[in-house]
Amino acid sequence: MKRKTLDLALCALFSAVIAACAWISIPAGSVPFTLQTFAVFAALGLLGGKRGTISIAVYLLLGAVGLPVFAGFQGGIGALLGTTGGYLVGFLLAGLVVWLAEARFGTKTGVFVAASVVGMLLCYAFGTAWFLVVYARTKGAITLATALGWCVLPFLLPDAAKLALAVLVRARLRRFVPV
Repeated sequence: MKRKTLDLALCALFSAVIAACAWISIPAGSVPFTLQTFAVFAALGLLGGKRGTISIAVYLLLGAVGLPVFAGFQGGIGALLGTTGGYLVGFLLAGLVVWLAEARFGTKTGVFVAASVVGMLLCYAFGTAWFLVVYARTKGAITLATALGWCVLPFLLPDAAKLALAVLVRARLRRFVPV
């Protein structure tokens, strides 16, 4: 019972950390720069794939019911169904990739890094596809190259830096988080 309570508390804590990091935002065109990506991968790195993915799911559910936990203090199902909603759902997919990789290959740092990179690429792919569909329905069709130029290319280096920071935080703090 004590273990389940601890898991619940850690998942809730990291859902709140993801929300707080989403609020740290720099407007940048269609998709803002936030620390949300760092928080997602820090949760996965510190809590492991299962609890980290649960934290992401709780964060998304909090936003879906209307709490202003997304970037720009947005909340509600409309935010999830908007142009950037695919990137939010992509975080959950990234979490599932890390969870599956850990279950199959273990929890070593190399596994975490590789799974996180694959998860981030999946997040980009899903989010960009979602962006193209929603943008075409609401504002008009754009090319894949345009969507990539707005939603992916400007974020490659910042997201790589945030992932590197999450790996560093994982290396320094993981021993303090009960597995």
